[in-house]
Amino acid sequence: MPDMATCRQTLMVYLKARIPFISISSDEREPVLELFRGLASELNVPVYYHTLSQGLREVVTKRVVNEDRSVAGALDYASQQFAQRQNLTFVLTEVQDIEGDTPVSRQLLDVVSLATERGGVVAVITTSGIWPRLQRLGMTLTLDPPNEDEMRAVISECLAPYRGAMAIEWGDAELAEAAAILAGVTRIEAENAIATLLAKGSIARADLAELRKVKDRIFSDISGLERVKVTARDLTVGGLAGLRAWLDKQRPLLTMDLRERGLRPPRGVLLVGVPGCGKSLSAKAIAVSWDLPLYRLDLANIHGQYLGQSESRLKEALATADRVAPCVLWIDEIEKGLAGATAASDGGTSARLVGHFPFWLQEGRARVFVVATANDIQRLPPELLRRGRFDELFFVDLPSAPEREEIIALYARRYLHRELAPEMLTQLVELTDGFAGADLEAAVAEIAKEAILKGDDAVEDAYWYKVFANVVPFSKTNPEVVDAIRAWGRERAIPASGEALAPDAGTSKARRSVLV
Repeated sequence: MPDMATCRQTLMVYLKARIPFISISSDEREPVLELFRGLASELNVPVYYHTLSQGLREVVTKRVVNEDRSVAGALDYASQQFAQRQNLTFVLTEVQDIEGDTPVSRQLLDVVSLATERGGVVAVITTSGIWPRLQRLGMTLTLDPPNEDEMRAVISECLAPYRGAMAIEWGDAELAEAAAILAGVTRIEAENAIATLLAKGSIARADLAELRKVKDRIFSDISGLERVKVTARDLTVGGLAGLRAWLDKQRPLLTMDLRERGLRPPRGVLLVGVPGCGKSLSAKAIAVSWDLPLYRLDLANIHGQYLGQSESRLKEALATADRVAPCVLWIDEIEKGLAGATAASDGGTSARLVGHFPFWLQEGRARVFVVATANDIQRLPPELLRRGRFDELFFVDLPSAPEREEIIALYARRYLHRELAPEMLTQLVELTDGFAGADLEAAVAEIAKEAILKGDDAVEDAYWYKVFANVVPFSKTNPEVVDAIRAWGRERAIPASGEALAPDAGTSKARRSVLV
């Protein structure tokens, strides 16, 4: 990601070389103008900038040089000046409709052609594309939002006038965490976020949580991603001890500065296994326990009807995820969005999605922790499963007897506010061999509904046994599907339970590595 120093150096080279056309991609106008302001003084070259509200002004003194506030008027003035003088630079900050062959693009092309003859420069600050014929006359430059180092300087600059005047508890550690939280937002957005905290009259360590909420509000209406609200009740997941132990080790690394060692933050996990065994619930639990916002990316809805629309939507969604980082990105049933990569029926769209998504997974450096779930792993492209994409591949099996006991007790406390007797738990565990976590929850929820209708005292132990005995679990209704999933997962993935898996009949030697 190009930072301010890199952009300044590149822009200096372009101005010295008198590149006739420079397109600068940036969400913020003022930082770019500040770069031109500094370089105009350093290189001693005249630079003018145009806005629709102020017209054309000299960049250093801000003196008005042309009262016509229209873009066409600014281009006419630039054309006249290029004909009379050399080495002039004009910066247009609000040019619309230049992505294709339009009258504005044509006029801009004529002005740039004149600038080429007179050593002039025309720069455009935009977030849109540029007409290819125009772009070929110049160079492009991107100024991304402040990185963590720059954001820390922005935060320190905002707090400096108030230190000593109010209680500010943020030290180096808190500044670093605040910078990590706000990385991806613009400078003005960061300044506004800090201003909302300062308005309370003090800055406490606990305000870091509020800072996350402020950032969440900035991105409350984003394209391609769905914000998932999670609560404290999502924190508790029964079983999956191996997965939970691994996640506990990864959490500190997500906020540490790993650049000195050339490492990337933890990238995420792929959870495969039997439906209803807690894969999706794990994504919510991670977001709650790590105190991070949870966003859901639905790859099935990414697909568009026009050529290139699906890829554009995916890139936009992933770029947005990078901006809202640190966050947890949940991709449920990922195989449905990336299946068919080798098929020609969709015109190669799936193949192009598969090409971009693994690249983003492997090369991205934003603090986005991906939790992807899959039921039919055989539909996923093999390149998604190799090392370097996800940090680990976990297999979520049907819960064992101890895990079923933990899950039943958990839902009994949640839905009925009751602790079950050990003898009763033992019998329920025996009744539920082959049950998934969702089956167990559904049974306890049914008992809770009866308790609401008739009263807790009216629900006897015998009713518990009756409800559980009447449940037909997914493993019984779809045994072939479950057997195929378990056969694949036992050989190729780490057991999420943390326990070594014995091979099923008919399967080859199982993978026995266990995370500790």
